Amino acid sequence: MQFHHYGVPTNEPLPDEKYIPHLKMAVSGYGKNDFGIEKMRFDSDAPFPALVKEKPHLAFEVKNLRTALEDKNVIIQPNSPSPGVLVAFIE
Repeated sequence: MQFHHYGVPTNEPLPDEKYIPHLKMAVSGYGKNDFGIEKMRFDSDAPFPALVKEKPHLAFEVKNLRTALEDKNVIIQPNSPSPGVLVAFIE
């Protein structure tokens, strides 16, 4: 497992954010700083648990997502925010 980014929810629009319509959220900052910090802004009706929309998270790259999710409390099932990327959230 390798660190990927630190995600921080915000309610403030950011000038360089990228909106992801199918997830009803915008992201900003990843790859633009030396610390792996990404900010996320969610639409009010974004289909995510409050834990994800309100609290920061750590993201890691794993070799096998299915194996990494075994015996974990998965709160967002695997999905693709962009081509070639597969993510899931655990509590």
